[in-house]
Amino acid sequence: MSDGALRGTRLGATSYENDDHVELAPRQVVHYDCPNGHTTSMPFSTEAEVPALWECHTCGAEALNRDGERPEAKYVKPARTHWDMLLERRTLEDLEVLLQERLELLRETRTPSRKSA
Repeated sequence: MSDGALRGTRLGATSYENDDHVELAPRQVVHYDCPNGHTTSMPFSTEAEVPALWECHTCGAEALNRDGERPEAKYVKPARTHWDMLLERRTLEDLEVLLQERLELLRETRTPSRKSA
């Protein structure tokens, strides 16, 4: 094929294939009901594992599968704070001593010197 034949065809940007003789995978439509009264319908493959919850397209709330049951809430480990991690490394008595040392150092650096000029 000569170079001139492809000029102006946006090669690679457009597919020249058509949908003839293309068979789509079998699908099922699953309906999700939102607590705010909205309904969301989603197509899934018949082989796919259908989730029990889906985000409502209208309001963003958790919509429940019309034919399913609400799954049990998973245990969520509480977030560790800086204080929790500090208490894993030090005791309260150690922390009190460190606090007093830092306060003394801070007070020393902030006290104006009393030299006569």
